[in-house]
Amino acid sequence: MLKLTIQATDGHARRGEIHVKNQTVPTPVFMPVGTQATVKTLDVEEVAAVSEGLILSNTYHLWLQPGEAIVKAQGGLHQFMQWPGLVLTDSGGYQVFSLKNARKIYEEGVHFKHHKSGEQLVLTPEKSIQIQNDLGADIIMSFDECPPFDAPYEYHKESLERTLRWAKRGKAAHQRADQALFGIIQGGPHMDLRRHSLNALVAMDFDGYAIGGLSVGESRADMYEALYQIAPEMPADKPRYLMGVGTPEDLLAGVEAGIDMFDCVNPTRIARHGVAYTHLGPITIKNKTFENDSDPLDEACACPVCAKYSRSYIRHLYKAGETLGARLVSYHNLFFLKTLMQGMRDAIQEGTFKAFKSDFLKTYETLKKTP
Repeated sequence: MLKLTIQATDGHARRGEIHVKNQTVPTPVFMPVGTQATVKTLDVEEVAAVSEGLILSNTYHLWLQPGEAIVKAQGGLHQFMQWPGLVLTDSGGYQVFSLKNARKIYEEGVHFKHHKSGEQLVLTPEKSIQIQNDLGADIIMSFDECPPFDAPYEYHKESLERTLRWAKRGKAAHQRADQALFGIIQGGPHMDLRRHSLNALVAMDFDGYAIGGLSVGESRADMYEALYQIAPEMPADKPRYLMGVGTPEDLLAGVEAGIDMFDCVNPTRIARHGVAYTHLGPITIKNKTFENDSDPLDEACACPVCAKYSRSYIRHLYKAGETLGARLVSYHNLFFLKTLMQGMRDAIQEGTFKAFKSDFLKTYETLKKTP
């Protein structure tokens, strides 16, 4: 149902394709996040233009609103949101565990309160899989716990063993042969636990494997240390997915480590706050310095936003409270990442990835060094 082909490698970095349901996605790939069955502020035609046809939606939020039964009755996520591409759904675990004091963890699953209504709810591995089966995503994720990176070793170990038992239960509950199911590696900063997690999941034979529990508040150095050790040890013949990571610097590091798939809310979240990626580094377009700036957001960008609109106009939209500002910058930021991923794929093909990464970062840090 899901097949990965590798076309070229450069060190650990790899270029390939994921084939799912007669659709092909080039890798490494960044997936825009459509939490509520929508990538915020963009319609599906725009999302198609700034993606490679694979997006992520959120199991937890769609379970609570509108409910998986409604989505199923509407023909599944693709029909519900009129999206012709592929969809990956996360398990809901990260959202539940982010509730912290509002939830309790048991072997059965997690008991928690609805973050809006206060209703008591229970999410189990079986329930997570059932929701994702009903949502009809093309790739779904195992239910896991995402502990704080700095949690004690013994807690990471206890949590990891429970997550592995949940993975086994979820795999047994999976009812749809047309959906690929990925396992999630946990273990925090502890490489012995991460290797144990990886080996146990590989023994269960998932369709792909994800690294969870990174980009959760730890330093970038700590994240990279864990990433560079565990990613190259993941199965070479199946997709490698780094969850919740999406800044340009982190995407480059992930690809260098051998990761194939990424997702993150960052490009659209920062856009709503007026932050735009540029080849010289991010800018805050709401700043007064851009009040009379007739240049595009990024002179090196080929997106329609940069072709049509000035920094001055986009700043005006934000200052006037017009939603078009966030829409334009969201489009631009996702286009920027799509272009970056294409550049990385080409560099891997040409055997020049190391130089590509170095050159990009040297330029991207220009604004940081500007007085």
